[in-house]
Amino acid sequence: MSDTTTEFDAIVVGAGFSGLYMLYELRRRGLTARVLEAGSDVGGTWYWNRYPGARCDVESLDYSYSFDEDLQQEWKWTERYPAQPEIQRYLAHVADRFGLRKDITFDTRVVAAHYDPPSATWTVRTEAGDRLTARYCILATGCLSVPKAPEIPGLEDFRGPVYHTATWPESDVDFSGKRVGVFGTGSSGVQAIPVIAQQAGHLTVFQRTPAFSVPAFNGPLDPEWEREIKADYAERRRQNRASEAGLVRGDNPQSAHDVDDEQRQREYETRYTKGGFGILGAYADLMADQRANDTVSDFVRQKIRERVTDPEVAERLLPWEYPLGTKRICVDTDYYETFNRDNVTLVDLRRDALETVTENGVRTARGEVELDCLVLATGFDAMTGAVNRIDIRGRDGAALAEKWGAGPRTYLGLATAGFPNLFLLAGPGSPSVLTNMVTAIEQHVEWTGRCIEHLRTHGYRTIEPTVEAEDGWVDHVNEVASMTLFPKAASWYLGANVPGKPRIFMPYAGGFATYEKQCDEVAEQDYRGFVLK
Repeated sequence: MSDTTTEFDAIVVGAGFSGLYMLYELRRRGLTARVLEAGSDVGGTWYWNRYPGARCDVESLDYSYSFDEDLQQEWKWTERYPAQPEIQRYLAHVADRFGLRKDITFDTRVVAAHYDPPSATWTVRTEAGDRLTARYCILATGCLSVPKAPEIPGLEDFRGPVYHTATWPESDVDFSGKRVGVFGTGSSGVQAIPVIAQQAGHLTVFQRTPAFSVPAFNGPLDPEWEREIKADYAERRRQNRASEAGLVRGDNPQSAHDVDDEQRQREYETRYTKGGFGILGAYADLMADQRANDTVSDFVRQKIRERVTDPEVAERLLPWEYPLGTKRICVDTDYYETFNRDNVTLVDLRRDALETVTENGVRTARGEVELDCLVLATGFDAMTGAVNRIDIRGRDGAALAEKWGAGPRTYLGLATAGFPNLFLLAGPGSPSVLTNMVTAIEQHVEWTGRCIEHLRTHGYRTIEPTVEAEDGWVDHVNEVASMTLFPKAASWYLGANVPGKPRIFMPYAGGFATYEKQCDEVAEQDYRGFVLK
């Protein structure tokens, strides 16, 4: 360890957006804290996901901290949608500007966290065998931080290099003249494929489930737009916090059925040409009514047909298995246009079944494709993967992984019964991945900071939710999800991408502003649903 001290007020696991802000908040309130980070630098998911084309799908002026006015005024983003290197530089700047690094231990993976009732403290153990204790244990482990192992037969037999988008090498990978195969057409694949295609001798995309993707229309950040936002940044941030998506996208309160076809098409066209997530806010019932969703799904499918030259290839790229938005919609730069290139081939595994990876390539029902290297854009064990990797034990030695065996159970996505003083940031049962993550993270960090301050001010040693409050929240999360179209997709929101993982809709689909109001009400009512001792 870089510091001989092993006892702290709080231990934070993870140094991404949530861990850095949590450390800042704890120090601001006079607490001692240590952040433990598996990577060699700050960044969290943005440290590991450095694959070609890696980019945020939320605009840079919104995907940034709001807690310090000087910080948000002085940092200059270069693009409308920030790329991974720029996000990494930004987080490094934040760590340096506020002197956070001295309280972070890098290259340190946490393997266990055990609660001791007599002392009301947590003992955290690292992979190297170091032990640290703290009153509070805060998991800032990220929703998308554990790569999902792909179920691809024969993968271990392949003789060439295999790269996973979530564990990309720090050094550049040169695909020049290479025959490259890509598995995965979710967000990571949609971003990586166009960039790899520009360099590879030939690129073969093995597609299992087509994605809904809309163009980003990314480019240099408009200086005039930046000046306009920064002239009253506080108002922009207020609007983000007051929205259900955690960002301003001009949500329309009308139903898609309230207007005629022509007006609806104009609305979709206007939002589509602006780029990004705005199309999801076109009408209030797009995520709740199948017929309403059909109108926007059909619109985007037609756009895909227009972007792809070969009609047969275009049809194979059309998603029909799920409503638009029930899997995270992708925001791309020239994704569909990439399939117009002479050096790109699409293999639709729904029609041409995968048999196995061989020593020299990939064999499908129609024959073998010879390849020099493979890229796996196969996603994550989302929301619970990083937490369940740690041996977390609460009162009476109860294991969190066992408690969550049938699906995660939390109160407000912030805490779980039986595990006193354990806080989750952007955990299951909170809006997190359905919103602007930075907005969600700031709300969680600030709520947690105020909660710890309350405990210390009033002389409490511990806090944990009651089983009844937790059960009620889990029922509420499930009830809200059942009122939407989200359960219709076999998505990572439900854990459907991981074999054997319980199919439970994990995020809270009731909207960010609604959720924050409920969290505030709980705190204002003497932390209703929690036991404070």
